[in-house]
Amino acid sequence: MRSLLFVPGDSQKKLEKGMSSGADVLLIDLEDSVALDAKEEARRITAAFLAEKGKEAQRPRLFVRVNGLTTGLIDADLDGVMRSAPDGIVLPKTVGGPDVAHLGAKLAVREAEFGLEDGETRILAIATENAAGVFALGTFAGASHRLMGLTWGGEDLSADLGAEANRGEDGAYTDPYRLARSLTLLGAAAAGVDAIDSVFTNFRDTAGLEAECRTARRDGFVAKMAIHPAQVPVINEAFTPSPEAVARAEAVIDAFKAHPGAGVVGVNGEMLDRPHLLRAGRLLRRAGRLV
Repeated sequence: MRSLLFVPGDSQKKLEKGMSSGADVLLIDLEDSVALDAKEEARRITAAFLAEKGKEAQRPRLFVRVNGLTTGLIDADLDGVMRSAPDGIVLPKTVGGPDVAHLGAKLAVREAEFGLEDGETRILAIATENAAGVFALGTFAGASHRLMGLTWGGEDLSADLGAEANRGEDGAYTDPYRLARSLTLLGAAAAGVDAIDSVFTNFRDTAGLEAECRTARRDGFVAKMAIHPAQVPVINEAFTPSPEAVARAEAVIDAFKAHPGAGVVGVNGEMLDRPHLLRAGRLLRRAGRLV
């Protein structure tokens, strides 16, 4: 998984375009991009789309972003789309592990009701859209076996904080949002799930997107969300390990295999220890070389 593309759930045309975007995951949105009076129609369109496209062998994974737990809309969202077996549910405005566990219980009921395999619906939590969520980033470990990733959001957080902007004049995030991003990365690692970087809202700024992708990959994020199909190729390229990086990771793993009891091995004149082995394994899993 490298790229996750948001697509409004009330637009059949945009949903179809998303299927050919090259994204690894489509995030079908029933929340912010859908007006309140269009929610029911969006549920209908999304359910039909899931039922049709879910049967295709070669397709992106199909996740649905529902409305948050406190909105009074989430049960209608789940009732509308779960019968069509989405691969996962995106939970906005998540405040820690208890919210994930709450959603997991709702999914278990609907999986049983609609004859789906127990536990097959995964959860991606957007974990920093309010200040309370930032303070709860250490509570996701063990919350649910369904949880597959944590991501963060700077737009809703800036509204919650009453900020004038979340980026400085140089285009970089200001301190509150850098903190939220870093804590999301740490929270994901503590929970043993993927860390996914937030959207880059200026979809015309390809250079800015490339730079942000490089920084995210360097720090440990494994994927990035997109708001426009044009961003997908840039994200995919940035998060696909290069042949040189793959070859080096394979050399590290081979060296440890050749000396299974060693704490330190030499590769091309460099002494490497167990953290290097772990990093090599993660890189090869991203490249599809390890299961």
